[in-house]
Amino acid sequence: MNILILGGTQFLGRYIVESAKKRGHNLTLFNRGKSNPNLFPSVKLIEGDQTKDILKLGEGKWDVVIDTCGYVPIDVEISASALRKNATS
Repeated sequence: MNILILGGTQFLGRYIVESAKKRGHNLTLFNRGKSNPNLFPSVKLIEGDQTKDILKLGEGKWDVVIDTCGYVPIDVEISASALRKNATS
């Protein structure tokens, strides 16, 4: 399964990444690269802020998108709207 995780290197996100890696999923992390940037060197990382740089994810396709860093509803709305076409249903 192709999984995009917004965040993924701190708090809950790091455990989601560890669990998904153990299960053999293909992961992409999208985060600012500020917290534990080298925690998962074998996982693809795209650096950016979800409220300003979400378009850096371009035409990527994921089966699942997990947002571990959307602190306020508008942040989640921005990323969900921008990624709607990138996640399979």
